[in-house]
Amino acid sequence: MIQQKPFKILSIDGGGIRGVFPAMFLSKLEARLKETGNEKTQIFQHFDLICGTSTGGIIAIALALGIPAHDIYKLYLDNASKIFGCKKGFFGQLKYAAHERNQLEELIQNKFKEAFNGTDPRLKDCKTAVCIPIYDLLLGKPSVLKSNYHPKFSRDYHIPAYQAALATSAAPTFFNPYSGSYTDLNGIEIPFSNKVDGGVMANNPTLLGIVEAQAAFYQPLENLRVLSLGTGHQKFTDGKERSNWGLWYWIKQDGKTRLIDLFMQGQSQQVQNLISLLQNGIDGEKRENPVFMYQRIETELDETLKIELDETDPNKLKKLAEKAASEFQNHGTKIIENYCNH
Repeated sequence: MIQQKPFKILSIDGGGIRGVFPAMFLSKLEARLKETGNEKTQIFQHFDLICGTSTGGIIAIALALGIPAHDIYKLYLDNASKIFGCKKGFFGQLKYAAHERNQLEELIQNKFKEAFNGTDPRLKDCKTAVCIPIYDLLLGKPSVLKSNYHPKFSRDYHIPAYQAALATSAAPTFFNPYSGSYTDLNGIEIPFSNKVDGGVMANNPTLLGIVEAQAAFYQPLENLRVLSLGTGHQKFTDGKERSNWGLWYWIKQDGKTRLIDLFMQGQSQQVQNLISLLQNGIDGEKRENPVFMYQRIETELDETLKIELDETDPNKLKKLAEKAASEFQNHGTKIIENYCNH
């Protein structure tokens, strides 16, 4: 019996500027591939599907376009103050989003065009399949932007890649919903308006990738190899007896956006729980012989290293990158064996 080729999925969480963590991790992976003489030295060459949300969506699309991971890391590290350095004050944020998108849009569009000889690539130009969750405010429902990896996927592959990246990273309160338009491959102008960060429903898009593999690629669970990258999380707990559970507590007290932290953490944890159930069965009954291969790379950010989604302190970002390098040191050999040598 001929063994079926493993179907490999890379999933990248949302997390704002904390995207330096997966970007550095993947930079180390590509560097190791070159050092060891692997014929395929870029991430897209080793994964059949890359899914990403918000900052993870930006990275996912960039990788699928063939942009080296280290270029993405440098874009984040060198431009954090441009993207997030002009944050509006408290009263300004009562009415407007905290940040303007101009700098982020220019950086992403230019980086994507640079990889395609000065023209705007579209999702169809991705070198491997991508799926990118967004929330469509116009229709009032979640949506997933997909390259044309199934014959019936005819809607999204016309979309310029930079617009898809901006749509999935339009985090509420941080940026306005993304609105624009584009001319499709048939010469028809298509509006693309009021799109919001996919993190509101799938900040960790790993489960989405697993479903796509089954539904669109007809892969059995047993054939999957899934690598999931977080962006660093700060565990949110509060056991205090308090009466002030109002808007001030959830949104702005002590400079913390607790409500966003809570839904990001809760959603990601639930995805972890469901994947564990799929992989290991009820109460871990299949743990000794899991249904499919799955590895999660994440790091916890404690009180000594608080990194906000719109952090601009280069020292903090470099420390987060150092954590990513350390995680690669711990797991890189196994990841190359499981995901890059088949």
